[in-house]
Amino acid sequence: MKAMILAAGLGTRLRPLTDDRPKALVEIGGRTLLDITLSRLRAFGVREAIVNVHHFADMVVDYLKKNDHFGMRLEISREEVLLDTGGGLKKAAWFFLEDPSQLAEPFFLHNVDVVSAIDLQRMVEFHQERQALATLAVQDRETSRYLLFDEQLRLCGRRSGHEQKTESVRNSQPVEALAFAGIHVISPRLLTMMTEEEGAFSIITPYLRLAALGERIVAFRADEYYWRDLGKAENVAQAAQDLKRQGLP
Repeated sequence: MKAMILAAGLGTRLRPLTDDRPKALVEIGGRTLLDITLSRLRAFGVREAIVNVHHFADMVVDYLKKNDHFGMRLEISREEVLLDTGGGLKKAAWFFLEDPSQLAEPFFLHNVDVVSAIDLQRMVEFHQERQALATLAVQDRETSRYLLFDEQLRLCGRRSGHEQKTESVRNSQPVEALAFAGIHVISPRLLTMMTEEEGAFSIITPYLRLAALGERIVAFRADEYYWRDLGKAENVAQAAQDLKRQGLP
């Protein structure tokens, strides 16, 4: 399988740890977030991945070279201007479309600042069983931005902001508001359906548009698995203990 690791962000919430390095190279227990993410993906059969970079981009490139690309085929997608999740994936789409024999095989899209014990193999199987266009790992926890799913676990809207403004793209009742965990399984055909203009946009934008058209954008419930967002500096120390306790790669 292939994967894309989203690592281009400025890491402003991780300051001062990101004052002299990209967030991908912030360390937890002596290991970088990029190393941890690559190890997790490799453990589930990923052998080729593309990493988007922007902030201290050359440091990431040099780090991968120094570590012999961790025994994988790793490509770099440089973003002169930050493109957000959707724009970043669209720019890197060539990586997933280059081999016609792999167009039926889904790929992972994984935030670099997320550490979890989510069973990625089970997630892929769920994606294939549902014949989904995209499968999103979600949990029942508090967040400022929720995705809304119907009883069949299909995306039907979102809710965000202090006022919890709701945007519905399909009429469905009841709906459940769930927090996205930053891990996707995506069918390559999504890439040809991203009609948004070049530039920065969230991947949630095409997800909602395509869900409104009846495409299967589905939720994989990951409530039972350990998960931590490392977007904030105060989470890093706790994560080091978590990694040892969880026995993660």
